[in-house]
Amino acid sequence: MKMVIAVVQSKDAGTLVDKLVARRYRVTRITTSGGFLRESNATLLIGVEDELVNDVVSIIRATCQTRNRYISPLPPMTEPGGDIYVPNPIEVQVGGATIFVVNVDQYLRI
Repeated sequence: MKMVIAVVQSKDAGTLVDKLVARRYRVTRITTSGGFLRESNATLLIGVEDELVNDVVSIIRATCQTRNRYISPLPPMTEPGGDIYVPNPIEVQVGGATIFVVNVDQYLRI
C-alpha cells in the first residue's frame, strides 16, 4: 500500500477531489499555505494499493495545471530624495502539483 501526498493549488483542489472520489478513491483534503507566494493551497492524502498509484498520478497530472503569474519581487522602497522605487513585476510559474509517494507500513480503518 502507498500514500500519495499531493500539494496542489486551491483553484484545482475541488475539481481534483471530485475526480478522485468519482473513481472511488478515498481522499483527505487539508488546507495549507505555501512559503514562496504565501497563497493557500491544498494537501491531499490518498491511500491506494501499489498498482493504482499511476492512475492517481495521471488524474492529478490531468487536473492540476501550471499558470503564469506576475508578482512584485520586493516591496516598494523609498530612494534618497523622497522618490519611491517600485520594482518591475516578474513572471513566475504557479500551480501544478508536488507529489510524494510513500510506503505505508500499516493501514487501519476504524
